[in-house]
Amino acid sequence: MSIPAGTYQIDASHSELGFTVRHTGIAKVRGRFTGVEGTFTVAEPFSDSRVDVTIDAASVSTGNEQRDAHLTSPDFWDAATKPTWKFVSTGVQGEGEEFTLLGDLTINGVTRPVELAVEYNGAANGPDGVLRTGFSATGEISRKDFGLTWNVALEGGGLLVGDNVKLGLEIEAVKQD
Repeated sequence: MSIPAGTYQIDASHSELGFTVRHTGIAKVRGRFTGVEGTFTVAEPFSDSRVDVTIDAASVSTGNEQRDAHLTSPDFWDAATKPTWKFVSTGVQGEGEEFTLLGDLTINGVTRPVELAVEYNGAANGPDGVLRTGFSATGEISRKDFGLTWNVALEGGGLLVGDNVKLGLEIEAVKQD
């Protein structure tokens, strides 16, 4: 199965950028960003493909309004003064249905390299007759690498918020003319 070449616009209403982080060392808290937009170009050769995504830092949703407000506060990513995050690809390794997408992720003005393991889910025409394509991706980042160091020491040892953040993306995109 080959990915149809062309430029695609992310369909935010059919996509999800999610994350998981440990809480108190014993539970996992999940969240997602609803404000995601961007494009990607599937090129020939495939190694020349590019991705450019912008994330609205205030669009976080964890199912708890108080936690969401804390995450967007200066304790974490200060969405009022740093409202957008960016992911810009720097390369693609491999091709076909599974490949690695390399890129620079910027959070709070700090840019670090990130690797995403990507799975191509296929392509189909939507009800509007326009070609759509889908991808799943996973990766992991360290909060500390982006200056996100707020935490609370627990009485029994350990920290309230884990450092490792697992990323999970489900992307559907519409081919542009």
